[in-house]
Amino acid sequence: MANTPQAKKRIRRNANRAEINGARMSRIRNFLKKVEVAIEGGDKDTAQTALKSAQPELARGVARGVLHKNTAARKMSRLTKRVASL
Repeated sequence: MANTPQAKKRIRRNANRAEINGARMSRIRNFLKKVEVAIEGGDKDTAQTALKSAQPELARGVARGVLHKNTAARKMSRLTKRVASL
């Protein structure tokens, strides 16, 4: 159990940040899911527009520190390759 005032504050802060970061990751996953669904459906136009909207979300996740930049780059690269192959 936290004893010092700073440790108590860190517990509160960490809980708040975890909630915010969870919401950010959920939003990113939703954007990626839209691309995946379009790819599965074989709809190239929808997949391309979904990919264009997912790209800034991934970049925002990197900027906010919820995703590593290499992870975002890998996801973007794989999705782009799959959309191009439609």
